[in-house]
Amino acid sequence: MHKAAPARLKGPRIFPLLMLQLMVALGMAVLAFIGHSLGAALSTLLGGGVAWLPSVLFAWLTFRHRGALQARNIVKSFYRAEAGKFGLTAALFIVVFVAVPPSNPAFFFGAYVVTQLVHWLGPWLLHRPSRT
Repeated sequence: MHKAAPARLKGPRIFPLLMLQLMVALGMAVLAFIGHSLGAALSTLLGGGVAWLPSVLFAWLTFRHRGALQARNIVKSFYRAEAGKFGLTAALFIVVFVAVPPSNPAFFFGAYVVTQLVHWLGPWLLHRPSRT
């Protein structure tokens, strides 16, 4: 009899979601540059970055563990990742408004909201039919 190999679990498809979020933020910055000014593009880029960087941190901290034996570590990592995401978001807002005040707050907050919406709607946007 052959010894059964442990099952290899596929990780979540978070990388395409993060890349979609980044591409939307960069695309909005390019459109702001073409349609308005460099200041609007910078504000848009900052807003997208404030939404995107905490998402990257959350994904990195959350999806390090896999498998049923790691269930306790997975739960702990979700709590740590959410706290880290919240803290990093607050810190980035502070840094942006103190160090580099956005020249156009409407573009900053608009890019932040749209980048967040892409993250929330990403699983639906990236849905691929199953092959079963």
